[in-house]
Amino acid sequence: MIMKIAIISDIHANMQALETVLADIKSENCDKILCLGDYVMAGPQPKETLKYVMEISKDWEMIKGNTDVMVSNVDLYADKVKSVFPIMGEALVNDAKELNDEMITFLKNLPEQKELNIEGVKLLLVHGSPRKIDENIFPELPIEDVEEMIKGVDADVIFCGHTHIPCGYQTNTKKTVVNVGSVGRPFTAQPQACYVVATLKSGEIELKHKFLDYNNKLASQILAKRNFDGAEKLANILINPEVRHM
Repeated sequence: MIMKIAIISDIHANMQALETVLADIKSENCDKILCLGDYVMAGPQPKETLKYVMEISKDWEMIKGNTDVMVSNVDLYADKVKSVFPIMGEALVNDAKELNDEMITFLKNLPEQKELNIEGVKLLLVHGSPRKIDENIFPELPIEDVEEMIKGVDADVIFCGHTHIPCGYQTNTKKTVVNVGSVGRPFTAQPQACYVVATLKSGEIELKHKFLDYNNKLASQILAKRNFDGAEKLANILINPEVRHM
């Protein structure tokens, strides 16, 4: 049997990007969606996006990201984030205010990691790395660094996100590490929504990153109108990507 899955991450409250990606996933005839976290923080429409995700994700496999931990525990993180990244701290507090109790509980209850076995291929879903939810797996790392990050992992393929920059590694221990990029806050040269399609059959897997144009101008306009200091700067990042903040 052939199984086709979509792996998405880092939606960051961007409904325009999410809808574009989901339409493409449908056109790919994917059987399942895996999501690696960071659903709402610092994006255009946190409440609307999370409400939508909660409604449609019954059959998804989902984990939380580092910003989901922050948003669902805002009192623990607000001051610390503001001291390091003032704009992100403002976004964090504003996002938490928009979400209702059901949404906060939803984020809190998501696991940090998830193991799956699909068509004989062992998968591990993480947000940052297997050892830390906010560790960066960037492009062009020394392979020894990547191998240290995944040391002891019993999986054939490790899917991650967090950096908003897609990349992939084949380790000397024959493990595959795939950063799937970001749906809603891409930090690539072109600000396109990004995700991965994986085709699995009889213990084998084929992978491809997909890059999609979406209405980032509308997303940017919505974000710029949000009621917190720095919203306009975050909105500009959707048009002109910068070094990631969080």
